[in-house]
Amino acid sequence: MKSIFRPRSFGMLVLALILAASVYGFAAANTVPATYAGDGSGAISGYTITNVVYDLDGDGDPSDIDGVDFTLNAAATEVHITLDGSTWTTCTVSGGTSVSCTGLSQSVSAAGNLRVIAAD
Repeated sequence: MKSIFRPRSFGMLVLALILAASVYGFAAANTVPATYAGDGSGAISGYTITNVVYDLDGDGDPSDIDGVDFTLNAAATEVHITLDGSTWTTCTVSGGTSVSCTGLSQSVSAAGNLRVIAAD
């Protein structure tokens, strides 16, 4: 009968224990942080624009629009407008709902629609 304590068998047993400990050590060292994943939806509703005021050119030629001021019904952080459908102007939002769009040089005759894009 062979003994497990023979030098060759004992060496194999020690080697197997070292390998098992190494594998366990690497497996136990993995840490995965908590993360989030999901799918959801929410309604996108438009803003109601009120109190629209067009500022005409202050140099005596009222045929140009220099600015537009208006009020939003809900707070926004970013607002852009166009009067001719192609030239966009970035506006300044005060208090979340008061919007002032300055620096325009839009001909009154070329201004067809006030289009507003706003986001919170």
